[in-house]
Amino acid sequence: MKQQFNVTGMTCSACSAHVEKAVGKADGVAEVAVSLMTNSMSVEYDENKISARDIVAVVEKSGYGASVKGAESASNSAAAERVADAAEDERRIRQSKNRLMWSVALLIPLMYVSMGHMVGLPLPSFLTGAGNAVSFAFTQFLITLPILMLNGHYFTNGYRRLFSGAPNMDSLIAVGSSAALFYGVFAIYRMSFGLGIGDMALVHKYHMDHYFESAAMIVTLVGVGKYMEEKSKGKAKNAISKLLDLAPKTADVERDGVEVNIPVSDVREGDIVVVRPGGSIPVDGVITEGRSMVDESAITGESIPVEKKAGDTAIAATINKNGFFKFRATRVGQDTTLARIVALVEEASASKAPIAKLADKVAGIFVPTVMTISLLTGIGWLIAGQTAEFALSCAIAVLVISCPCALGLATPVAIMVGTGVGAKSGILIKNAAALETLHSVDTVVLDKTGTITEGAPRVTDISAPVGERQLMAAAAALESSSQHPLAEAILLKAKEMGIEAPDCSSFENIEGMGISAEIEGERYYGGNKRLMEKIGADISALTEAAEKAASEGRTPLYFARGNQPLGMIAAADVVKPTSKEAIDRLRSLGLDVIMLTGDNRVTAEAIGRQLGITRTIAEVLPGDKESRIRALRQEGKKVAMIGDGINDAPALVRADVGVAIGAGTDVAIESADVVLMKSDLLDVVTAYRLSRAVIRNIKENLFWAFFYNSVGIPLAAGLLWNAFGIRLTPMFGAAAMSLSSVCVVTNALRLNFFKAEKGSYVRQADESASRETEIIEEINVEKGKNIMTKTMKIEGMMCEHCRGRVEKALNAIEGVEAKVDLEKGEAVCDISGSVSDDTLRQAVVDAGYDVVSIA
Repeated sequence: MKQQFNVTGMTCSACSAHVEKAVGKADGVAEVAVSLMTNSMSVEYDENKISARDIVAVVEKSGYGASVKGAESASNSAAAERVADAAEDERRIRQSKNRLMWSVALLIPLMYVSMGHMVGLPLPSFLTGAGNAVSFAFTQFLITLPILMLNGHYFTNGYRRLFSGAPNMDSLIAVGSSAALFYGVFAIYRMSFGLGIGDMALVHKYHMDHYFESAAMIVTLVGVGKYMEEKSKGKAKNAISKLLDLAPKTADVERDGVEVNIPVSDVREGDIVVVRPGGSIPVDGVITEGRSMVDESAITGESIPVEKKAGDTAIAATINKNGFFKFRATRVGQDTTLARIVALVEEASASKAPIAKLADKVAGIFVPTVMTISLLTGIGWLIAGQTAEFALSCAIAVLVISCPCALGLATPVAIMVGTGVGAKSGILIKNAAALETLHSVDTVVLDKTGTITEGAPRVTDISAPVGERQLMAAAAALESSSQHPLAEAILLKAKEMGIEAPDCSSFENIEGMGISAEIEGERYYGGNKRLMEKIGADISALTEAAEKAASEGRTPLYFARGNQPLGMIAAADVVKPTSKEAIDRLRSLGLDVIMLTGDNRVTAEAIGRQLGITRTIAEVLPGDKESRIRALRQEGKKVAMIGDGINDAPALVRADVGVAIGAGTDVAIESADVVLMKSDLLDVVTAYRLSRAVIRNIKENLFWAFFYNSVGIPLAAGLLWNAFGIRLTPMFGAAAMSLSSVCVVTNALRLNFFKAEKGSYVRQADESASRETEIIEEINVEKGKNIMTKTMKIEGMMCEHCRGRVEKALNAIEGVEAKVDLEKGEAVCDISGSVSDDTLRQAVVDAGYDVVSIA
């Protein structure tokens, strides 16, 4: 049995590794994967040997909290649970931010008091001079205490992990900060004693020898990283919510011969569901009546809408473009395609193994080792005959110099600079794990539509016995009134050629075949081969060109005047200008490049040959993309997946690194670890090179952090005292600790000199895209001359049922396509033809609501 669990209390990869190890040792557990990002755990176990309750007990025994994820058979309960999770995430982020702000606010006056005099800043008279040494130190102590109390979770978690035998980064923070604090308290007592007996030499010795600012600085700096981590986790979890938001909340269903609007959760298998133009399909099913074009890009990632008729499947969360149809529900609730994609994203999120940072890997050895050295140092000097003060000073010096500032900063500072450099280049890197993993990737899997290609069709072939300009003029005239997916491609091409489309009238949509209209008194046709056969047009002269285009994955359209053929125009989703160069560079870096797409095999293989991709996997269903990525990982490959559609979301999460195209869907972007804001594959090359540079920088930082400790700890312990009279006091230990942090930060800042990848096609592509955008805007303006958009402000809508009733009432008006926004209390209506405001208003009033205004 495979079961999902929630795990609480984890703060770093050492925690998740400890939980994974503890559960993995339990008898009956076959496989376990713990995700620090989602605070979840996936366990495969034998129910005859161990129960879910036993697994929870194992996690609790190891020092963390756990609970079984609730059965989510009812979509309402699943949604409620996710809402609660989102609220908890928001609360945690808000707490982290408030804690950080107050810590910084208190740290500023603390640093002024403790170090301001070093740069000539004035202090109040009661804090200056040896006579006020206790006041000087005690003031710092009073400011430090609230900072440590604000960040008390580091101490509770750190010491709990330490005493349970599983120290983590919190343990390092707690030990180092505590050492600095206790030594400062010790110094206050020594100065107080010195003042009491008149020993000013003793007072002078400890006057500047206390490190409250170090204790406060440690927890505050770590708090910055923790806050950024919490925000990253919250954004990652938004992917599930965005997936669920795609499906409509209500459905129009025929019950006992009457059409009713019900919540989607109440739709049952066998129900007849009604879908109108512009409506979203609520559940999966089979069409029983009607015909339409359906935009399935949300699920399949393919840009061209698909024609649907009786017998075809309808998929939840896809959009009905322009027709009316009914379908019989076959999969509802958690069985729909969308729900299964959600489940795949959740499972992949939970099963992705966390990447253990080098600092966390050594935490289990470093902390007890340092504490042992500190203890042995104190005992050793006492046995050697030194005073208790000397022995304590050396022991505390070991702890202070071992404070994990440099160790803790080594990774996050390099990550922070690296992600900043990536952002400047248009590469959004959402978490440290992605940046750490990307450099080790050996296989890059690319989606086709919108990733390798433009994601929108373009005219690729023109075969015109009568002349290209005459053909394009007729085609543009016909398509100017068409909603066909390839219409915009033809209009765009006509604009590029400087052709003005003549006016047409008596437009007719011929279902399943094409379109027809009168131009200058003659009847013109445009469509597929079946339409040409129907009107008796002889297209034999165009057959060879059309078949060649079709064999290479392009869509041919025929045009005729009467029954006289004018020519053939083929269109296809074309490759982006930079894709070929990017793929060549990835291969030159030693990476294996694979294309994975849901498109048909002919089209995919044609594009693969064009780009030099040796392995193409086509006709892949949405859920299968994730399984293909999983299979590659099981072969031992490190996989980066690049995609842009909702169907890519599970694969993006399952991959070692998920990379989303910035122009893609919100869900793909939220599911991915890296987002290419410019939608340019050359940025994949930049991200890979940046990852290698950051990892190299991290290793350098860690080397210096450990080198500093390996040299500083023996000196602090006083190993050279007897031979050379050399030892590090806690004061010099703290100075060395600060210097090591400066070195680490300075080294990380070198990453700012990193240069992004530049392609030879970028400028040309940008200029071309700019011109195409202008032309498309012109086309939209022309096509929209006969379409009026009106916004209605409506009062009285309280729930999704209300929204559904208003939307249904408005869409029932001929020539009106309406979308209702419940939150804004408004309906946006696209109106073709003559529809008065009174007609709109009356439809809403009849539905039971009030219209405030129409604009």
